[in-house]
Amino acid sequence: MIRKMTEHQSKHGGERVSGVLSAHRVPFVFTLCGGHISPILVGCRNRGIRVVDVRHEATAVFAADAVARLSGRPGVAVVTAGPGVTNTITAIKNARLAQSPVVLLGGATATALKGRGALQDIDQRALMAPHVKWTAAAKRVRDLAPMVRRAFEEARSGIPGPVFVECPVDLLYPEKVVREWYGGQAGSGGSLSRRLLNLYLKRHVDRLFAGDRVSDESTPGAVLPPAPGTRQVGQAAAALDRAERPVLLVGSQALVDAGSAGDIAAAVASLGIPVFLSGMARGLLGRDHPLQFRHKRKEALREADLVILAGLPSDFRLGYGRHYGRGVTLISANRSRRDLRLNRRPDIRLHCDAGLFLAALAERRSDRPGPSGNWKGKLQARDDEREREIAEQSEAQVDHLNPLKLCREIDSAMAPDSVVVADGGDFVATASYIVRPTGPLSWLDPGVFGTLGVGAGFALGAKLCRPDSQVWLLYGDGSAGYSIPEFDTFVRHQVGVIAVVGNDASWAQIARDQVDLLGDDVACNLLPTDYHKVAEGFGGAGFLLQDEAETGSSLQRAVEASRAGKPVLVNARIGKTGFRKGSISI
Repeated sequence: MIRKMTEHQSKHGGERVSGVLSAHRVPFVFTLCGGHISPILVGCRNRGIRVVDVRHEATAVFAADAVARLSGRPGVAVVTAGPGVTNTITAIKNARLAQSPVVLLGGATATALKGRGALQDIDQRALMAPHVKWTAAAKRVRDLAPMVRRAFEEARSGIPGPVFVECPVDLLYPEKVVREWYGGQAGSGGSLSRRLLNLYLKRHVDRLFAGDRVSDESTPGAVLPPAPGTRQVGQAAAALDRAERPVLLVGSQALVDAGSAGDIAAAVASLGIPVFLSGMARGLLGRDHPLQFRHKRKEALREADLVILAGLPSDFRLGYGRHYGRGVTLISANRSRRDLRLNRRPDIRLHCDAGLFLAALAERRSDRPGPSGNWKGKLQARDDEREREIAEQSEAQVDHLNPLKLCREIDSAMAPDSVVVADGGDFVATASYIVRPTGPLSWLDPGVFGTLGVGAGFALGAKLCRPDSQVWLLYGDGSAGYSIPEFDTFVRHQVGVIAVVGNDASWAQIARDQVDLLGDDVACNLLPTDYHKVAEGFGGAGFLLQDEAETGSSLQRAVEASRAGKPVLVNARIGKTGFRKGSISI
């Protein structure tokens, strides 16, 4: 609900900031309240921007990150000074490495008190600078609006990523309140030193509010993605024409412009070549597209005579460039010059938006046939064989529930428009082989940083963006410990998330290799905690699942509870398998 602003309210700096957010059509801001930032939150509420308060600042940034990924527009988090800002570091770094446009607004101590021992006063910009694209600190009230406006431009331009704007507390509150903080008007009484101090403070406040009637709430301009060069597209098309065993890899960066997901999917389908999808690109072609392959990617890369990387580098996921076979022609499209050349220099480099490149390449080759059926058939045979192996392993008897079979049941229970949030190690990595995203922009994982704890924030942002869709949060029992208190947030904001905890009472992904290589399980064991009771304690619904025969009915009960806006957690007691043995990555 938009509240009527009084003249007094409309003058404070928080309204300047919220005005820019409103002009950028920001639907939600995520926050944990603090006195330094209260005027921004009040300003947002006055303008009809939904303020979603969480239980940890990292969750606020993770939620903003999810909004950015699903909408293509920067997500916004507002946190208080000092520990409020420091609590966001992991989430901000995760957004930077995932190339997610996030605007972080941080409170700060009063401008005249910096470095004087004020509450929660640290050098925040020095702390944030290595982890964000751009950072700035407002010095006067009139700086706030243009600075926040620029923050949106910086977050979206070039290689998208997070930005940080420091908003000192004495720029956000009404002028009358700030003058009272600084001692009111300079008077003639008192000692000379007192009179000089009062005069200094008066002039300081005068400077803070000089020109504060100037506003900048104009409609934001478009930020155009970098387009591919015609010559390079032609070279790529010619190389593809010559290829007999081409493979296309599409990564998260290709989906930075979320509104173009449908066009990118059409372009990939039009190219007609085998494709492997990762990160935010998972689900791009739906569940069962004949061009999409899910298993044995390393073998396909070793045998391919042409590989196209669309929006991902040759990092550890591709063996630092060692997964490609000899004589391969490597084509890479990426917004980052560094990522284009990382570990392996491509034969054809396109410094551009990967999605635009795929569209241009498909248009260039619209009348050309795809590769031979023999190549596709070979890849399909491997895929089918791996699916049969997974099906067989899912029927193996283990202590408690078989995690592979549980994932197959989850895959069957999901509605066609579901969004899957992945937060965990072994259980979630197992799910990535089995649970199939149903469409574009329907899979959220942390990305290359491999961060645990993204779950509740990602699920919160996803459900707010897609209120009519099921949001499935797949937790490992280790990762659940990071953000399960956010069930309080889900309850208060009526966010009907469906969480499933794969509970094997251990940090299984680490334990498997640690025990084999070092003979010790130190620090890898947990307890079979009643996570469902924790969810119930916060007001959500909780179910304990430990009988395989009840899996389908338990998941259905969870879906029904979520329809009423009630968050639900299924605590699934799973056993240990050797499915991912030897999968540790470094």
